[in-house]
Amino acid sequence: MSDAVLIAIVCVFAGLAAGALIVFMLRPRAAGADPILEAQKSAEAFSNLNTRLSDMAHWLQGAHGKLEQSVNARLDSVTQNLGQSLQTTTKHTTDHLQKLHERLAVIDGAQKNITELATQVNSLQGILGNKQSRGAFGQGQLEAIIADVLPKGAYEFQYSLKNGKRPDCAIFMPDAGPLMIDAKFPLEAMTAWRDATTDDDRKQAIARVRIDMGKHIADIAEKYLIPGETQDIALMFIPSESVYADLHERFDDMMQRAQRARVMIVSPTLMVMAIQVIRQMRKDAQMREAADQIRTEVGHMMKDVGLLADRVTKLKGHFGQASKDIDDIIISAGKVARRGTRIEELEFDEPEALGAPPSRRIEAAE
Repeated sequence: MSDAVLIAIVCVFAGLAAGALIVFMLRPRAAGADPILEAQKSAEAFSNLNTRLSDMAHWLQGAHGKLEQSVNARLDSVTQNLGQSLQTTTKHTTDHLQKLHERLAVIDGAQKNITELATQVNSLQGILGNKQSRGAFGQGQLEAIIADVLPKGAYEFQYSLKNGKRPDCAIFMPDAGPLMIDAKFPLEAMTAWRDATTDDDRKQAIARVRIDMGKHIADIAEKYLIPGETQDIALMFIPSESVYADLHERFDDMMQRAQRARVMIVSPTLMVMAIQVIRQMRKDAQMREAADQIRTEVGHMMKDVGLLADRVTKLKGHFGQASKDIDDIIISAGKVARRGTRIEELEFDEPEALGAPPSRRIEAAE
């Protein structure tokens, strides 16, 4: 039961007690009753009532103190919880705002990138729209691909042929003449075919694509395929994967016509693969040349080893003869030493007593 309910109950009881006292005091006195006795009873009742009211006042004061403490404790708890909740809410709000700012920064960066990309696309569209600029763009892309894979000296841009023609690039092959590459693809017809909105426009664009491609294929075959000077095939470089895919899908007859004319149409990806194969071919040729040189040098080295073996054999014979000569010298030296010893042992003071001349005794000793 709460403190407020207890206080209400006490107030009700106090009111009932006061009402009872008033009723007791106002009731009519019986006939013959002693007024002094009645007064004493009223005084005792009033004294008891005062005592009860005093006790009730003390109890109410204690209950009020407890109620005040309980209310203060609950207010402190509510205030503390409210403060913690506000701090947590503020921290979460700050974190969310920080993350929101980071995301907005990322969005701003992405928007800048999109704007720059749109500018680059517009610039690229302007380049591709101009024939000369498009040719320079394809030439630059071709040069970047080749220069990244092949070493210097393995290719030459704007190479001059004997007929006076100058292809965009010539790659020097190890077995025969150079491989010619052309990077001037006629893109106007393809652009018109892509932008066509009606069937008539599309038919006219398709016919134009076939005419332009046929003329370009014929020009490459006529200018850059020279027997005895160049390779048997030439490459037509298209600096766009999407254009190459459209040609391969929609104009397969022109692709076959180019193959029959020994003109291979390649995209940037196929060009990289072709350059990788050419580099490997050059490396294999260099390895074969190095193997031939090694084989030749090994043959010379084997001849030198044979000569060295003959000379060592001769030197061994010389050493054998020298050893034999040294042994003979040692034998002669031994004989000389022995003769010297014998000479030292001879006595020259009394030759008559020996019965023979000294010379004969020496000969006999030998």
